[in-house]
Formats: sequence, C-alpha cells, structure tokens
Amino acid sequence: MKPKSKVLIIAGSDSSGGAGVQADIKTVTSLGSYAMTAVTAITIQNTTGVKSIISINPEEIYNQIIFTSKDIRPNAIKIGMLHSVNVIKSVSRALNQIKVKNIILDPVMVAKGGAKLIDVKAVGLLKSKLIKKALLVTPNIPEMEILTHTQIKTKEDMILAAKKLIEYGAKNVMIKGGHLKTKFVNDIFVNRKNIKIFKSKRYETQNTHGTGCTLSSAIATFLSCGKPIKKSCELGIKYVNLAIKSNPNYGKGHGPINHLNSVIINKKFK
Repeated sequence: MKPKSKVLIIAGSDSSGGAGVQADIKTVTSLGSYAMTAVTAITIQNTTGVKSIISINPEEIYNQIIFTSKDIRPNAIKIGMLHSVNVIKSVSRALNQIKVKNIILDPVMVAKGGAKLIDVKAVGLLKSKLIKKALLVTPNIPEMEILTHTQIKTKEDMILAAKKLIEYGAKNVMIKGGHLKTKFVNDIFVNRKNIKIFKSKRYETQNTHGTGCTLSSAIATFLSCGKPIKKSCELGIKYVNLAIKSNPNYGKGHGPINHLNSVIINKKFK
C-alpha cells in the first residue's frame, strides 16, 4: 500500500511509546499516511509518570523542520510539545518559511500523571505566536483553563473558553471533553460560524495515555488526505475511541491506547 499523504510531526519523544512522537508516528502510519518528525525534547517516562525532560537545541529543531520539508513537502503538520520560549520561536520561524496551511496545534502542557511540560513564559508566546498560525487548536480542559484563565465545569464553559481562544486568534478550536465527569464524552468543535458537539461513549479505563497526541495526529492525517476540517475531527475522534475501547492494558499506571485498531494484518503474516 502506498501512503496517501505526508505528515510532519513536531513534538517531544515519549520513551514508553504511548504518547508524543511515538504515538504520532503510529497514528499517521495506521491511518495510511507517511510520517516525518522534528523532535523537540526527549522525555524519560513510563506509565507511572515523567522522570526527566531533555531539551533539544532550538536551532536543531528548526533545522529538522526545514531540512525535512525541503526534501519531502508535508501535506499537514501536527505540533505537540513545545516546552520553552526558544523552542516556540524556532518552530514559528521554520513555519514562516515552509508555509504549510494544514497546521494542527495540540498545546501539550501537562502529562497524564500531572507533570508540567511547559513553562509560564512559553504559554504566553504560544498564545501570541503559534495559535494564529494553526488551522486547528486541540486543547483538553486543563490546557484550555491555562490558555484562557477560565474555569471549566460544563459543556457551556467549554464553548465559552473556545470562543475566548478564537478571540486570541485561533481559526478553529476542538476542545476535548474527557476530563469532565460526565456519562458521555463531549468533544466540541468551535469557530466563528459553527459549534459542533461530538458525543461519544465513555470507556471506564485508566489506559488513556496519549489520547490527545493521537487525536491531533489523526485529525492532521485526515486533513492531509483532503477531508474537510469537521469531518477530520469526527473521524479522528472515532479512531481514538476505538483505540481506547480495545484497551491493551500495558504498564502499572496510565497505560497506552491501541494505535493498531485500524490495521488489518495480512493473512500471510499471521
């Protein structure tokens, strides 16, 4: 099978394989596209938490993006963990040069176990520099609360916060509702003209590590293949829900989801 499109991933590495660049590559590949990477940081972590974070030199992050894109031009870009002011500046400078329209920004700020992955100054720069460049921003509720200084307890709060992010310059927002203690999960797409609520069944499991990374990469993949933005969100949510449902149950903490749920193994390899 020949890949349908090319997706550049700009994100941190997760040594446990459940989130970050590893989850992104698995997602893009499982959905039939070609994944490229620019690694922003190396994290030492497992399902129980993050032990340490090693930053990549911002100039080398810039070089990864430019050198890769000059040779193989991406149809979409997914941006994940950008942990410092200098990293955000280098990524922003690279994006100005390569001029790709389909940019999905997942503002990774807190790991599943609670470890903070970004500093305060970087949050401000993310809002002023990168949000405007993205076609879609995909925060979860804790990230949205940090970005908009809004307490979110209900669906209505989610919509209000998304509208605030649009006032900051976001074109489209997909706020993920998994953190609200509700019977169903409501992920909400908002722009200046539309509000669309995607309602999904909630699966009772602690194996949800990497869902945010996976969703943003899935949306980027569907966009890169020419799907409209709302349809890309719908299909991305469906892929993540199936990945949670099939629950591989690895590790002692917040385990990974099953990125291979979309893959049918050829009989000769069984």
